[in-house]
Amino acid sequence: MAKKLAGKRVAFLFTEGVEQVELTVPLDAVHQAGAEVDLVSLQTGSVQMFNHLDKGDTASANVAIAEADASDYDGLVIPGGVANPDRLRTDPRAVGFVRDFFEQDKPVGIICHGPWMLVEAGVAHGRTVTSWPSLQTDLRNAGATWVDHEVVVDNGLVTSRKPDDLPAFCAKIVEEFVEGRHEQHVGARS
Repeated sequence: MAKKLAGKRVAFLFTEGVEQVELTVPLDAVHQAGAEVDLVSLQTGSVQMFNHLDKGDTASANVAIAEADASDYDGLVIPGGVANPDRLRTDPRAVGFVRDFFEQDKPVGIICHGPWMLVEAGVAHGRTVTSWPSLQTDLRNAGATWVDHEVVVDNGLVTSRKPDDLPAFCAKIVEEFVEGRHEQHVGARS
């Protein structure tokens, strides 16, 4: 298999409560495509993952958000789980990190409850997105167009709804990370 993402560096932003499969499956896809990956969290070290409401394995974050800089990366992935983005959106450094990817027109992949970070970072307005259904009102109130599709791509922003969507989500994040920076924000495509 060709290493489509060789030479690319991707950040995965997550914290306690991250949905395990929504971190590990995209992480594997990005690794398999040849990218260098940093696991970014509020602090370095062990982070508890969950399988819905049950504790899962732990992941080891190698970069603390205080040390992370979007300019060092070619793309960003934010996995879901209810608690993960809810905790991240209360940390101004995590919110600023996400906003910086959009200001630099870099591709971002977000699944499940992760799009709460779009709302908090002020970057949802004018975007077409999907998410776990309970976020649709929050996203619409933030100016996004919410649709119920397994994967939505809006000028470098890839969103999906749930673990069942992971095959489509992973394929699209790799594709968008290969494309790289996006020069302008235009309507959605899928």
